[in-house]
Amino acid sequence: EHHFKLEPEQLDLLEIHDFLQKKRNFLLRLMENPVMLEHQSFTFLLQAAFHLTAELGHRSDPSHVSTSDRIHLAGDIGRVYKALTFEWVHYMGYLNKNYPYLYSLAVRTNPFDPSVQVEVQ
Repeated sequence: EHHFKLEPEQLDLLEIHDFLQKKRNFLLRLMENPVMLEHQSFTFLLQAAFHLTAELGHRSDPSHVSTSDRIHLAGDIGRVYKALTFEWVHYMGYLNKNYPYLYSLAVRTNPFDPSVQVEVQ
């Protein structure tokens, strides 16, 4: 079992804030899609991502927060990370079963393995 504990002092909160702000419209479109909302775990992921976006957006400077606030935000980030990982693993199983050629590419671009190579070896 993977533990989703993050080191609060290692997190670049400003980079995460900027990334989420850039993806906000995309996330809103996902939330508007009724097909997506039929999947409870995916809805949880979206809600966690929107919560984190709001939390970071309410900070005047996300890169300068107190230690206790950084720990709080690390918990919110961990919630998104765990939900996103669950969805990715579920999606990989779906690809493996239904679209093995897409699964092959997804394995070769695995975001959790820094040593992956897209070229077939």
